[in-house]
Amino acid sequence: MNRANMPIRIVDPLTRREMLRVGTGAGMLATLGIQASLAESEASTSKRPQAKSCIVLFLMGGPPQHSTWDPKPDTPSQIRGEFAPIATSVPGIQIGELLPRTATLAEHLCLLRAMRTGDNAHSSSGYYMLTGVPHQPMNRENVNPGAPNNWPNYASIVRRFLPSMNSIPASVRLPHHIWNTDGSVWPGQDAGFLGRGNDPWLFRCEPASTEFRIPEFTIPADLTADRLKSRHSLLEQIEKMGATSQLAKDYDLATRQAFDLLTSESSRQAFDLGKEPSAVRDRYGRTQFGQGVLLARRLVESGVRLVHVNWYRGSEEPSDAPCWDSHAREADRLKNTLVPPFDQAFSSLIQDLRDRRMLDDTLVACVSEFGRSPKINPQGGRDHWGNVFSVALAGGGIKGGTIYGSSDRIGGEPKDGLVTPADLLSTIYHCLGLPPDTEYHDSLGRPLPVSRGRVIHEILCT
Repeated sequence: MNRANMPIRIVDPLTRREMLRVGTGAGMLATLGIQASLAESEASTSKRPQAKSCIVLFLMGGPPQHSTWDPKPDTPSQIRGEFAPIATSVPGIQIGELLPRTATLAEHLCLLRAMRTGDNAHSSSGYYMLTGVPHQPMNRENVNPGAPNNWPNYASIVRRFLPSMNSIPASVRLPHHIWNTDGSVWPGQDAGFLGRGNDPWLFRCEPASTEFRIPEFTIPADLTADRLKSRHSLLEQIEKMGATSQLAKDYDLATRQAFDLLTSESSRQAFDLGKEPSAVRDRYGRTQFGQGVLLARRLVESGVRLVHVNWYRGSEEPSDAPCWDSHAREADRLKNTLVPPFDQAFSSLIQDLRDRRMLDDTLVACVSEFGRSPKINPQGGRDHWGNVFSVALAGGGIKGGTIYGSSDRIGGEPKDGLVTPADLLSTIYHCLGLPPDTEYHDSLGRPLPVSRGRVIHEILCT
């Protein structure tokens, strides 16, 4: 038969082995958690947003407000704790004495001292803080993701509506996800019913390690640049010949972005902490958290819209008081393990952004799932407390040198200026130029606003 008259078969250029090779390459990318948003930005604003990017530092476990952002020096010792307040660069504003570096930069900070979830469980209160929607039911520990608690994470909203400015996705999480001691994974860390294609990318890493590298940028030794390019070409053939096929739908946009990431020199450099002078790395602190914060600065500098940095949970964490969950030996944990490296990294970030003239358009938020109880317990620690706690904001259109809201005399309940998680997320979206009433649709096609909270206009520069 004359080949010119033969019908065209869409698999003709690709052998079964080639298809497997393509699938292997794409699968390698998919297993790294690399997925692209399938939607264009739908947000529009009448004014230029104050913030181009946002860095969120999440201190899971719950720092005690009494020893950090909201000291209570006039209360009994079992409430105020061992640490005194210190003056800051702003007259009349005091913070805990373990934060001396941050105190010198208070003119850039806005402290929200009446944050409230009303939830005393890590998992469910964390879900509320990450999505702006209360967990059903509240006060439920060791829960995992799943309906009805599958509302989109705030970072997935940013990825859905604010386009990436380079080959790295718009929203990034590092250095790991959040889990409880029993291994349960907190709900609210992914895109939920918004779809996996909108998940914030998770880069698992140990940025303070000597041989630090990002697995997502590691190409197997036997996969040369030419072979990678060849696989990309094969996938392009599939797209052209079967644009409506499921294979094309699964791999077109996601795979293109993944290939761009693997082959982008600028993206590789954004993750290369070796490009930073040793003095800068030392200033942030050679801890996993400190280097993660420095990495976040490099990422927003390269165009990433939102970077969520979790407090690093290492294998050495005590089971009775991991991370900031200071049920026992609070004073020792705060003084020798927790606050100094945080103070070093946080203050260095604010100063670094200021010196690079990036602070005005980079919003920084230091948050947690809740705070700690007013009274110190018999183990010398404080227990879970979602009734009131504090959040620190800086840059990105936020009015510095201010305090919004207050707690009562013992730091146990809001007194005025109550802020809910939905209010906080609405304010972050607003600063990034995303109106909180922007609509998207749930799995049933119902229109929903990205947040039902109130923008806290009182803390904004304009």
